[in-house]
Amino acid sequence: MNTIVEKLDSFFIHTIRRVSIPFARFALFVVFFWFGILKILGTSPANPMVSDLLSVTMPFITWDTFIIIFSIYEMIIGIMFIIPRYERLAIILLIPHIVMTSMPLFLLTSMTWQGFMTPTMEGQYIIKNLVIIALAMGIAAHLHPLKRKKG
Repeated sequence: MNTIVEKLDSFFIHTIRRVSIPFARFALFVVFFWFGILKILGTSPANPMVSDLLSVTMPFITWDTFIIIFSIYEMIIGIMFIIPRYERLAIILLIPHIVMTSMPLFLLTSMTWQGFMTPTMEGQYIIKNLVIIALAMGIAAHLHPLKRKKG
C-alpha cells in the first residue's frame, strides 16, 4: 500500500513540476492581457480608481492618453510572459506596474481601506498583487542565469 501512495505522490509532484511554470506564465498572460483590454474598453471596474490615482500622481496626463498607454503596457507584460525568453523583460516591466498599482493603498486610503487593517474590495484587489509577485518570483527562480559572452 505504501508503494502505491509513494508512486502516486511522486507522479503528482513530477507532473506539477513539469506544468507549473508554463501554467504560471499562462496565468499571468491571462490576467494582464484581459485586464488591459478591459481598461481600454472602459469596462474595467478598476478604471475609477486608476482615474483617481492619475489625478493625484500625474494630473498633467489626460485620462484618454494614460488609459491607452497603461492598458497597452499591461497587455505587453502579459504577452512577454508567454513568449519564451522574454520572461526577464516581463518581470522588469512588472516592477513599476506593481509599484504604481499599489499606490492607492497609500494615496487613496478612503477608496482602499474601510477600517484599520480592513481593506475594501479595491484594497483586496491590490493586496492580491502579492500573489502576482510570488508567481513572477517563482518563474524568475527557474530561469537560467545569463552568460556573459567571451571576447
